[in-house]
Amino acid sequence: MRHRRRRQEEEHENHERWLVSYADFITLLFAFFVVMYAISQVNESKYRVLSSSLGDAFGSKITGTPTPSGSANTMVEVPNSKPVARAIKSEQRLLAQQKMQQLSDALSKIVQPLLKNGQVRLYQSEEGIHIDIKDTALFAVAQATPSPESQRMLAGIAGVLRSQSNPVRVEGFTDDVPIRNAFYPSNWELSAARAGSVVRLFQENGIAADRLVAVGRAENRPVTSNASAEGRAQNRRVAITVLADHNAGFDITPAANQAAEASAPAIQNKPA
Repeated sequence: MRHRRRRQEEEHENHERWLVSYADFITLLFAFFVVMYAISQVNESKYRVLSSSLGDAFGSKITGTPTPSGSANTMVEVPNSKPVARAIKSEQRLLAQQKMQQLSDALSKIVQPLLKNGQVRLYQSEEGIHIDIKDTALFAVAQATPSPESQRMLAGIAGVLRSQSNPVRVEGFTDDVPIRNAFYPSNWELSAARAGSVVRLFQENGIAADRLVAVGRAENRPVTSNASAEGRAQNRRVAITVLADHNAGFDITPAANQAAEASAPAIQNKPA
């Protein structure tokens, strides 16, 4: 009888043994969170050094930055980079303007003799550098082949421009008197041929072809009235435009072109 009772007591199972494992797990979990909280603490002095370094790197000081709270979600506030971007863009614009002014001065020296007698008008606008040359300084009447003297001048202009990257637009203009001969049935063909001959000469003198464009305008977009002989003489011209970097495209709207011409009197030609 005693032997049977002892055997029953030994066979009795302890159903609460899982509590030991559960308690170990909770202890380990508590230790894990304690360690995580300890690592998340931010050293205030190191934080201030980091903030100062970021301020120096971005060219501005971090003001009004809250003191880190020490939680794991603490984030360092980075200064606003927009003022830095604006400063860089402003500096790039200033450098581009200086480049265009130097280019304008160099071109002015090339066409200086024609500037003095009024056959060339050189001015700058937001669009770029404009060189308006009267047809009599380039071509014979109703012709599109540049004269030997004008070829030397155009070669000088090409020599200044070929080392640059700016696109160059050449436009031919006529007056409103109709033309009809064996070579040019209308002012369209004459103006396009004149612009094309200047572009071809530029390419032959080293300007890359992908920077050039020739446009025939005929009697459209006159600078003055065609009612007088003097007005018609001013309208017959070739306009060379060295486009600014921000106007790299060749398609310029009429409004932009007229605005550029309207601003011309306000810009003085500088002597060589």
